[in-house]
Amino acid sequence: MRVTAVLLAAGRGRRMGRGENKAFAIVSGTPLLGLTIRAFARCASIDEIVIVAAAGERERVSALLPAVSQPIRIVDGGAERRDSSRAGVETASGDIVLLHDGARPFASAQLIDRVIAGAIEHGACVPVLPVVDTLRHVEVNGALACETLDRSAVARIQTPQAFRSELIRRALETCPPDAPDDAAAVLALGERVVAVAGEPTNLKVTTPEDLALAEAIAVKLSFES
Repeated sequence: MRVTAVLLAAGRGRRMGRGENKAFAIVSGTPLLGLTIRAFARCASIDEIVIVAAAGERERVSALLPAVSQPIRIVDGGAERRDSSRAGVETASGDIVLLHDGARPFASAQLIDRVIAGAIEHGACVPVLPVVDTLRHVEVNGALACETLDRSAVARIQTPQAFRSELIRRALETCPPDAPDDAAAVLALGERVVAVAGEPTNLKVTTPEDLALAEAIAVKLSFES
């Protein structure tokens, strides 16, 4: 069964406050997107990589491509995440398609294999982390609600999110443009999405503070390899 990884790198990352695409922020001497590409290129389960780039950034993305056996294609993204996901999925040739944040550079081969196995068996699979903090609603006036939410019933969602190709194509054609992620598009069809264990080191770099944490993770992983 052929597997395509779609790496989403068309967002602007405004919360980084850099004035440029956060995919090119440097961690451990390498742009984030370059680290992400390497992580998927090293995974034997990945047959093809599609990178969804922001308008005008194809050349910059091309400069990050490693010499690997898998074919790598670059396509232009859209205004919303859904549009970028569609562009990547429509280009993908795999029976299973993984969609992954380009600024999430530390997904392990074991994590990638887990979500692929889940998608093969169930059609749709995402990695999740448990919530360890106490959860309460905050009222509009800033006061905490009395009720404590059951944290065992909620989870933090990560990527890569893996799907059978036909299912994710159909979901992205019909989902609202502001769908928060690709699993939401599948859930909107009434289809089941299963969860597997995520990884605490599978960080999505979103803010300047995350860059320091990413540097620490890069050091930790280099010592473990």
